[in-house]
Amino acid sequence: MGNRGWTDEASEILRVGEGFRLSDVDPGSHPGYAGGKKSAEKELAVGIEALSELQERLFAASRTGDAKDAVLLVLQGMDSAGKGGIVRHVVGGVDPQGVELAAFKAPTKEELEHDFLWRIEKRLPQPGFIGVFDRSHYEDVLVGKVRALAPADEIERRYDAINAFEARVAASGTRIVKVMLHISREEQKERLMERLERPDKHWKYNPGDVDERMLWPQYMAAYRTVFERTSTEAAPWHVVPANSKWYARLAVQELLLTAVEDIDPQWPAAGFDVEAEKKRLAAT
Repeated sequence: MGNRGWTDEASEILRVGEGFRLSDVDPGSHPGYAGGKKSAEKELAVGIEALSELQERLFAASRTGDAKDAVLLVLQGMDSAGKGGIVRHVVGGVDPQGVELAAFKAPTKEELEHDFLWRIEKRLPQPGFIGVFDRSHYEDVLVGKVRALAPADEIERRYDAINAFEARVAASGTRIVKVMLHISREEQKERLMERLERPDKHWKYNPGDVDERMLWPQYMAAYRTVFERTSTEAAPWHVVPANSKWYARLAVQELLLTAVEDIDPQWPAAGFDVEAEKKRLAAT
């Protein structure tokens, strides 16, 4: 392990702890990292290689042994915060056979007939995999709360349900990395405007994003409650300043690397006599 150019451990400096206030986090800051964009791009490339090898070891260990370990990256953030960029530039560098991506949209009619965690449970990563939730069960206490999509007592129940659910998932061997990509309201406006000004970005634009933007203070309050109620020892939240895309990508990569390094997956021993097989092969 090493800090890979970080002046402090990203998993600690970005972690939501007691007394945390979202309003104290500058979305344009780069906590724990003293370098700039160019050095970050170089470190991101090096980190992709390291993460790729670790992911392969994680996958191999689960295929031939009793290892139950997995990693789940939960990505949350306001529209245009950069979740897609994280998926492409951080997770996209590893073998896609070892990655499970779930992008949760508005629940279907069938999903609404079940508890809100029903559809989430089905998309948890298998042992040996890195799972990614592009939005997640937290939409049910963010959009659900801001838009009053469920009664207040049901929203309240969901916080404890989430904690119990994540504690069980963590106990089963899955490291949960929860990230809120934190952009400023001004940065979001620029990113949405760029989507309108560029024809190749029109497909990314959703008129509903402006409707949600008008509720910015309510969403920030909802996030504060989420952090207060669901940043636990088993599954802590990390708030990543995301106005600088390069920093956000490097920070999330560092959090993932730390999680897989903590598992420390090893190449499984051969289940056969290697030397005997060499001789058999040489004789053919």
